[in-house]
Amino acid sequence: MDSKGFIELENQYGAHNYHPLPVVLKRGEGIYVWDVEEVKYFDFLSAYSAVNQGHCHPKIIKSLVDQASVLTLTSRAFHNNILGDYERFITKIFGYDKVLPMNTGVEGGETANKLARKWGYLKKGIPHNQARIVFAKGNFWGRTLAAISSSDDPSSYEGFGPFMPGYDLIAYNDLKALEHELKDPNVAAFMVEPIQGEAGVVVPDDGYLAGVRDLCTKYNVLFIADEVQTGIARTGKMLATDFEDARPDILILGKAISGGVYPVSAVLADDEVMLCIKPGEHGSTFGGNPLACMVVKAALEVVIEEGLAENAEVIGNLFRDELRSRLDDCKIINLVRGKGLLNAIVINDTEDSTTAWDMCISLKNKGLLAKPTHGNIIRFAPPLVIKRDEMLEALDIIEEVIREYDNK
Repeated sequence: MDSKGFIELENQYGAHNYHPLPVVLKRGEGIYVWDVEEVKYFDFLSAYSAVNQGHCHPKIIKSLVDQASVLTLTSRAFHNNILGDYERFITKIFGYDKVLPMNTGVEGGETANKLARKWGYLKKGIPHNQARIVFAKGNFWGRTLAAISSSDDPSSYEGFGPFMPGYDLIAYNDLKALEHELKDPNVAAFMVEPIQGEAGVVVPDDGYLAGVRDLCTKYNVLFIADEVQTGIARTGKMLATDFEDARPDILILGKAISGGVYPVSAVLADDEVMLCIKPGEHGSTFGGNPLACMVVKAALEVVIEEGLAENAEVIGNLFRDELRSRLDDCKIINLVRGKGLLNAIVINDTEDSTTAWDMCISLKNKGLLAKPTHGNIIRFAPPLVIKRDEMLEALDIIEEVIREYDNK
């Protein structure tokens, strides 16, 4: 069956809750993917930064296969011989007392919210059912009812109310607005992405995250960092919060924590917060299963052993410097922004435009896969194993497409 046939099959039998680019992939290796017609592409989305270690990294795949042949799932009704070692491994890497393992990024967000509310009642003394959690406008952490209750994007929340109470929004990158809200003693937590990915790779001012840390400490509020997309070396350090003195009270990880091989997320916190949740109050059948634990260990070892954070910083600087230099005379590009290998171009167009989508189709036709967000922003986030010569080749494609549209 050709690409058209596979797409028609999905359209007939699958829910229409996504609008993918018209490409059908069947194989991946490193920074490349191939479609069913054997056309090769640069992958500049990395499954929304889940495949930081590259497609089908042999070390991660081996860990999956080896463990799958022994034991896959016990549930948390029983102990197993893998979980404790994994928990020690990941808490030592990120410097927290405890980890609560889950399966998806949005589950990690939900877990963090439950932890914050429980802490608010048990430790801060917030009156029963009065806890508030503050979020930044433009946030995106999933599509559950709780996640969309904190969204200001109509495409996420429209038609799905009523919404979760106790959620409030403030401007992103605005410490004055944050302090105003944190003065309310019923605020349990502030949850924020260090860089807003879905919003279009919006990078805050230097000092913002350190300021968040200081304000949360001042007002006895938990700082929750949603590093599902920015974590695991994507921005040039293991965590985006590592760029400043901004250690969160609750850290949410997902996506690349397993190298895109298996759905895994993790919520990390110290004992004062984590031990507020008691047996039976939260969990997951698949959370912390042996297969996931072994995959995560291998995936994190790859990041460290191969210096992927360092590579993301070097090649990310190359990407932005080259693109700004090459496109200095292009009127269609309003802005190039990002950190490490999480980058975006902002097109001089409106959000309801199709320009970004059309550009992504043109990029696909020339051998590079990227995806727009809104109507005028394109994200570029290749696997962190990309090399200098490969990035320069990809930049040639990006420049060629942008100039075609600039000349229209």
